[in-house]
Amino acid sequence: MSPTSPASPKKHNPAPTRRLTTAQALVAFLARQYTERDGRRQRLISATWGIFGHGNVAGIGQALVEAGHGGNGTGNGLAHRMPYLQGRNEQAMVHAAVGYARQSGRLSAHAVTTSIGPGATNLVTGAALATINRLPVLLLPGDTFATRPADPVLQQLEVPYAGDVSVNDCLRPVSRYFDRITRPEALIPAALQAMRVLADPAETGAVTLALPQDVQAEAYDWPEEFFAERDWHIRRPAPDTAELEAAVRAIRSARRPLIVAGGGVRHSAAEETLAAFTAATRIPVAATQAGKGALRHDHPADVGGIGHTGTATADELARTADLVIGVGTRFSDFTTASGTLFSNPAVRFLHLNITAFDAHKLAALPLVADARAGLEALTAALAGRGYRVDPVYETEYTGAKQAWEERVEASFATPDPTARPTQTQVLGLLDDLVTEEDILINAAGSLPGDLHKLWRTRSRDQYHVEYGYSCMGYEIPAAIGVLLATGTHQQPRPVWALVGDGTYLMNPTEIVTAVQENLPLKLLILQNHGYASIGGLSESVGGERFGTAYRHRDADGGFTGPPLPVDLAANAASLGMRVLRAATVDDLRKALSEARDADGPTCVYVETETPDTVSGPPPAQAWWDVPVAETASRPAAVKAREEYDRQVAARRRHL
Repeated sequence: MSPTSPASPKKHNPAPTRRLTTAQALVAFLARQYTERDGRRQRLISATWGIFGHGNVAGIGQALVEAGHGGNGTGNGLAHRMPYLQGRNEQAMVHAAVGYARQSGRLSAHAVTTSIGPGATNLVTGAALATINRLPVLLLPGDTFATRPADPVLQQLEVPYAGDVSVNDCLRPVSRYFDRITRPEALIPAALQAMRVLADPAETGAVTLALPQDVQAEAYDWPEEFFAERDWHIRRPAPDTAELEAAVRAIRSARRPLIVAGGGVRHSAAEETLAAFTAATRIPVAATQAGKGALRHDHPADVGGIGHTGTATADELARTADLVIGVGTRFSDFTTASGTLFSNPAVRFLHLNITAFDAHKLAALPLVADARAGLEALTAALAGRGYRVDPVYETEYTGAKQAWEERVEASFATPDPTARPTQTQVLGLLDDLVTEEDILINAAGSLPGDLHKLWRTRSRDQYHVEYGYSCMGYEIPAAIGVLLATGTHQQPRPVWALVGDGTYLMNPTEIVTAVQENLPLKLLILQNHGYASIGGLSESVGGERFGTAYRHRDADGGFTGPPLPVDLAANAASLGMRVLRAATVDDLRKALSEARDADGPTCVYVETETPDTVSGPPPAQAWWDVPVAETASRPAAVKAREEYDRQVAARRRHL
């Protein structure tokens, strides 16, 4: 070549690519995402739930076939296959995924795919539950055509003022991250953002990737790097030095401190660290619904549930506390008794939370950190400074704890083994049976209140009550998720779904899934002929139990006739469960024991008796704000309003 000849251009080897549909690429990507915390590594998305329709059957559905068998160039070895789980209801599939995520410590999650239209909108309730409870779930609803070859298509919502809106936009406010993938290549940044949010302990919740059905099936040359294994580190942020020093000063100056343990203790696996902190300081620990189990029930510092459904011990300590130390809690109205519980004029708040949003609630001193890291830092900073609560205070709360235990025993007592049991007696019989291996799941009705006040939690994950959204119908699918997370094919742990008849009728469909997978679900149905919890609330606020009983209409058009002849035991049996009916206390004791030993899905059905003053639960130990009609002609509402005005006068702003 002559000196004046132009140089030959350098040849670059093109980056390797893989031609797949968008759906195939997404499933292959998801199968290669991992979380890592404290040296423990596991799949971030370990399975996908799905119900198929025209909006996802040819896209995600076909991709799951590929991913399950390793075909068509997806490169799925055994480690990278994507297991598929068949659901019966879209909302229930999300609940199952949430149960799985909670039992997995938020380190592993499930995806949920649906068609467009009602399949997608059925996700909204489950998504709200996941986001409110800060639990990860990946939602993959189908969407209408991005290319709009025909407009409208089946199940499409037409919005005259916006052509880019679909029913999936309902998922925006209940998702921590939302994106609509209108081009194949747009999946790359969206998928990475989705994984970031799912694995972020401060931001996690429902994540939605809406997938137009034509884009799902469209092929693209994906960079091979997209399918490399990725580890998402679950961080444990330590507290700021200045915030830590302020927290230590606040604790050292407190004479009557009280810890309020929330779900963040469990999410951080900080139970042992909390026990060490209380051993050093002797500060008592009350628990929210999500935090119950942070300490075992027999730990000297555990004073039980707090708030409207709490124990007398915890609530009296809250009323006199001069420092309330929140650890991983949102301080909801049930915890604060709608702003009436923490009534000491000198009370101040210190809040250890991984999110600044929560750490600043109630004008608290913030300690923004992971619960375990924050408690470790507090314990170390207080060591050697000689702080420990006054022995008189310790004697006070341990004595009150023992007095409350006597009330629990009275509620659980079954003096007549031939009688029909009350709801609290049912819990007492279960309490006699279980060990630390058992897991109890509940979400709505009167059971959460009874459980929060009375249940003796034996392990960090035994108490699984979803009370952020208190969603009826959560229990059965969530129990399936928990069973999947506990390794059902090795040594399955006994998992109990506790439901009333109202909750059962909301969402029994996943019984079929438990039967299909032969999961040893233990379903306990308490038949009380209606909405017992709301019935009691209705009576207290002047609603006279209107519309809360499952009964025939009477001559005046009300619902005070005989109970409806609904046989929920027969219904459960028709869905494939083995059913054990119990009519008396003795029957129930035997049935519960038999169900616990069963290796397949088993239902225990019992009709409960209305409690009396001996066998019923203790009344609420703190108020809850449900506004009462300001004007009314009926005496019940007038009287309820008088009580409401008296209670609301005690509310205060913590500023």
